[in-house]
Amino acid sequence: PGENETRVNLEELKTSVLYSGPVDPAEWVGLRKSYPLLVYLRNNLLMLAILAFEVTIYRHQEYYRCRNNLTAPVTKTIFHDITRAHLDDGLVNCVKYFINYFFYKFGLETCFLLSVNVIGQRMDFYAMIHAFWLIAVLYRRRRKAIAEIWPKYCCFLACIITFQYFLCIGIPPAPYYPWRSGNANFNSNIIKWLYFPDFIVRPNPVFLVYDFMLLLCASLQRQTFEDENKAAVRILAGDNVEICMNLDAASFSQHNPVPDFIHCR
Repeated sequence: PGENETRVNLEELKTSVLYSGPVDPAEWVGLRKSYPLLVYLRNNLLMLAILAFEVTIYRHQEYYRCRNNLTAPVTKTIFHDITRAHLDDGLVNCVKYFINYFFYKFGLETCFLLSVNVIGQRMDFYAMIHAFWLIAVLYRRRRKAIAEIWPKYCCFLACIITFQYFLCIGIPPAPYYPWRSGNANFNSNIIKWLYFPDFIVRPNPVFLVYDFMLLLCASLQRQTFEDENKAAVRILAGDNVEICMNLDAASFSQHNPVPDFIHCR
């Protein structure tokens, strides 16, 4: 570009995809020669092998239950003989219970921690949007109220990660983006903060990993909210109802059904 066509200095221009080396437009659509081909496809073959192994296990379990007239367990747990009644029987049963139902009990708090992690790792425009959503969810306070807004939160996470994926791909490496023109008052720091596609300061795709982990846990939490409404699950795992509905700290001891092991003597 000429001197009046962009406000990018020469040092930044050398790091641009357009000028750092030869550009092959075929790579933008995922076409690239690789040798040997087996090494290039090993991750795909490994994923297919894992999926085939998973399907084989589920088919074998279904066939075994049908042959022996067995019903599928209500919850997909490791220790089927451990329920909420065994939580206070000892340390071993306590560990087994939380292996089975840790996310059922503390999945919402885990999602909140992952949301804070996304905000702290990104520190950009989308981190601010995540912060607003976190405030909106925490403002509901009640677990039932949070469960009502949670599907919308999951939809937001799914849409925003898809949108950011297309931003990371960008357009084919040919023209300049409008925020790199000579009339645009954008520098590299603003483009990085806004997470705009760019050939010089490319969006960091690692941020999508943090968003994906949050989306994964949020989807599991949505399933947890649905399981809380099933009587069979509540009998095995216990309910997640607040021990004191009016949130009065002075009356916690009157409504807590669990024995006080610290001051019991």
